Amino acid sequence: MVYGANKKKSACRPALLQPLSVLELEVAHQPGREMQRVKEMRAVHSFEEIPFQPVKNALALFLSELLFRVLRQTEPDEELYDFLEFSVLSLDACSNGLADFHLVFLLKLTRYLGCEPNAEQETHGYFDMLNGVFCLQRPLHAHYLLPDVAADLHQLLCVDYGCLAELPRFSRKRRNELLENVLEYYRLHVPDFNGVHSLEVLQSLFD
Repeated sequence: MVYGANKKKSACRPALLQPLSVLELEVAHQPGREMQRVKEMRAVHSFEEIPFQPVKNALALFLSELLFRVLRQTEPDEELYDFLEFSVLSLDACSNGLADFHLVFLLKLTRYLGCEPNAEQETHGYFDMLNGVFCLQRPLHAHYLLPDVAADLHQLLCVDYGCLAELPRFSRKRRNELLENVLEYYRLHVPDFNGVHSLEVLQSLFD
């Protein structure tokens, strides 16, 4: 809980509370309370573009909401934190391939949620969404991707943030289809995940 954020001399300024901000907090911890009071905060990194570039800001809002809905653990997780910090800085610096950043981020995040798809198979036809594997035969259940969509998903799984420009130029329809498929994968594997409210705004961004 942040008190007095709108006061002129507050140590918790609203400008610091931007989506995906990386902050260092001093918290007045009181045992037994679910919500603790933030006494002071400072930015660990100063963004160059996320708060000022409309597309990056919209992506940050979407990713912030998604993280709020899927991250449940209360114990420290240094690997997850390092991944998120690196991803946030990569988004701020991204100049090529921005339209696919969120797709790559969502797929990389599955590793830390314990449901990373297996992209190591040498052959990949269909993608079995229940089991997280590529397979040559059509699965016997309804949760799978056809080979053309599965091939695009495989490319997204294998790319790093620095190589986003090397991805094929997806149409808005295909990009939205891939996003809906990835979110369906989350619904199948992440407990109590019911989607993201800011999805519609994100789907209208890229051509």
